[in-house]
Amino acid sequence: MASFLIPRDLKGPVAAVYAFARTADDFADEPGLPPPERLKLLTDWRRRLADAVRGRHDHHPVFWAVSDILSRFELPSDPFERLLSAFEQDVAVHRHPAFADVLDYCRRSANPVGELVLRLFRAWTPERGARSDAVCTALQLANFWQDAAVDAKKDRIYVPLEDLRTVGLSEREYLEGPPTEAHRELISFEVDRTWRLFRVGRPLADDAPGVLRYWLRAVWLGGTRILEKIEARRWDVWSARPALTAWDGPILLARALAWRKA
Repeated sequence: MASFLIPRDLKGPVAAVYAFARTADDFADEPGLPPPERLKLLTDWRRRLADAVRGRHDHHPVFWAVSDILSRFELPSDPFERLLSAFEQDVAVHRHPAFADVLDYCRRSANPVGELVLRLFRAWTPERGARSDAVCTALQLANFWQDAAVDAKKDRIYVPLEDLRTVGLSEREYLEGPPTEAHRELISFEVDRTWRLFRVGRPLADDAPGVLRYWLRAVWLGGTRILEKIEARRWDVWSARPALTAWDGPILLARALAWRKA
């Protein structure tokens, strides 16, 4: 959404991170392959990453690029490895007992991307990293609540099972709908905790250097706009998927121009 704000000299490096993650995510999540084949593809992706870390690659276009940015930006391999561990988990794990389990997944599936972006912009510090983690986790959670019905068709539940029990929903009721007051109460609770994470991370969009702060503001505003759309539907994410449209563009632009430090 905010890619037009990325400086020209960083578009390639950011695209390399995206290509690495997008391809691996497709291995884990796209239909058509049995789980053993998915894991085999991810194992091969992990092997290629290890070679790239050692400065070797086998002419694969993604790893030509990954090898380059690892060296040029002195990136650690850990964020890439955490991404792969999350994609491997996606193949076999479709339920999360507690919110701590969801947060652990986000720590590996979303937060590494924020860390890599900060490092590509040469803006990473531990304090910024913590705020980036809050924003990235919030973005991932917003996507989970937004895609509840989409994931249900794959027999996948990202809402913690402990929260289903709190509102008195069974897994089957959650997966099949139609939305009841219990469904709405559940998503309302998840949206509220997601707002809190967005607010924790918001100062990053003021503290980050240069054009990065404006890019982060656009990302933050887009993520929180999704939450607003869920709320406007009274937390019904089963009847239709809340999503950004062209009509949201002027709203987001106006908010970006009116942005004030928290």
